Amino acid sequence: MQIHFVGRDHDLIVNFEDSVSIREALTKAKIQPSTVIVSLDENILPHSTLIKSDIVLKVTTVSSGG
Repeated sequence: MQIHFVGRDHDLIVNFEDSVSIREALTKAKIQPSTVIVSLDENILPHSTLIKSDIVLKVTTVSSGG
């Protein structure tokens, strides 16, 4: 199964044998989960969402601070 992360700061594909959470996939892709929002068809997905098949996900980097 392939997960393709796309966005202004990201364009990479990670492969998995079994279902995986978005958080686990981000970590394998070396994307810090706390720094991004992941969406599909303009709907924000929780990082706990399980992915079970090939998919393209939009990754939006968020900023915080003061």
